[in-house]
Amino acid sequence: MKKNILGLFALIALATVFSNCSKDEEDLSGVGSLTIEFDNRAGDAALVFGNDYKNAAGETLKFSTFNYFVSNFVLIKSDGSEYTVPKDSCYFLCKHDDPDSREIVLNNIPAGDYEEIRFMIGVDSAKSVSDISQRTGVLDPASGASGMYWAWNSGYIFVKVEGTSPQAPLDPMLGENIFQYHTGLYGGLTSPTLNNIKTVTLHSHDEPAQIRRDKEAPTAHVFVDVLEMFTSPTNISVAVNPTSHAGPYSKTVADNYADMFKLDHVHNH
Repeated sequence: MKKNILGLFALIALATVFSNCSKDEEDLSGVGSLTIEFDNRAGDAALVFGNDYKNAAGETLKFSTFNYFVSNFVLIKSDGSEYTVPKDSCYFLCKHDDPDSREIVLNNIPAGDYEEIRFMIGVDSAKSVSDISQRTGVLDPASGASGMYWAWNSGYIFVKVEGTSPQAPLDPMLGENIFQYHTGLYGGLTSPTLNNIKTVTLHSHDEPAQIRRDKEAPTAHVFVDVLEMFTSPTNISVAVNPTSHAGPYSKTVADNYADMFKLDHVHNH
């Protein structure tokens, strides 16, 4: 009996060793996917068009439009090695009133554990000036990018925010007190302009995104706070600066929204 018990313990110990070896030698070959879900917020609250929110200047804002381009994604492992998502699969237009547009999927990512996500807010200069045949889907000015492209300025609007506020001046044409911020500019082609492209790096402080060929894609849940556009480093007042398009003030707007993205958590399925 004693020999049988000792034999049983030996088998259990051996099984444990093999199990640990199996975990240590996990198959990281092949490719997988990553889902990124952009959850639009207004401070600590969910963003709902038509609801009242306060900016840092104490003004009351009601939002009616919140759109933004994100592009040029790079995934970074804990050892610092990077995977750059191919450019042709790397441009997304997120619209608050289109929830499906705010859940994007990056495919064919080499298996591994990724701790950081880096991307641009906007559309890079190379793509902005490329032949129209190379700008399809959400980059097509006539269809997917409709309303997010300046025909008069031949450039994409990177971030569009619109709404009303009792503190904003009355627009006599619309009969409403509106604010409107359409921010673009990539540095210019034939003559220099402002470059309002911003690069964001998000770090997972909990577990990394575990991308595997035989598992469901992990989800990175990202908060996007529209009120960040109105504060830090500059508090923006809709009473003083109710509109901004391609003028010098667009740099102030872009500098503010550069930190509106925060990685809340990664969910590995």
